[in-house]
Amino acid sequence: MADLRGLILDYGGVLTDGEDMADVPRRARAAGLRLALVSDAHAVPDELREAFDVVVLGAVVGARKPDPEVFRRTAELLGLEPGECVVVDDVPVNVRGAAAAGAVGVLHSAPDATLGELGILLDLPPA
Repeated sequence: MADLRGLILDYGGVLTDGEDMADVPRRARAAGLRLALVSDAHAVPDELREAFDVVVLGAVVGARKPDPEVFRRTAELLGLEPGECVVVDDVPVNVRGAAAAGAVGVLHSAPDATLGELGILLDLPPA
């Protein structure tokens, strides 16, 4: 497996699921990861945008979730291969799309579970 150097996060349902999840970008940045936000939302708060290297809303890269191409192109915008990225989404078909692109997919269902998986995969520093 390639070194995991990127984290691609969904907005609604993931980053909006409590303070611990909202803090993931800060923790990922502290771990030296490249960060992308991929969402079908039309807009996200400006302060959230500033936490990411890349923000992909809707079909701006020519594809939408769950199409694997959106994850491939987002990884490319980060300067990474999909296999170097972890994708966190709360919709199973989107996680399957990320996996089909070659990324490591994490299905978000509860903050504790997701944070545990990210801790193992990416060695994130504590909150």
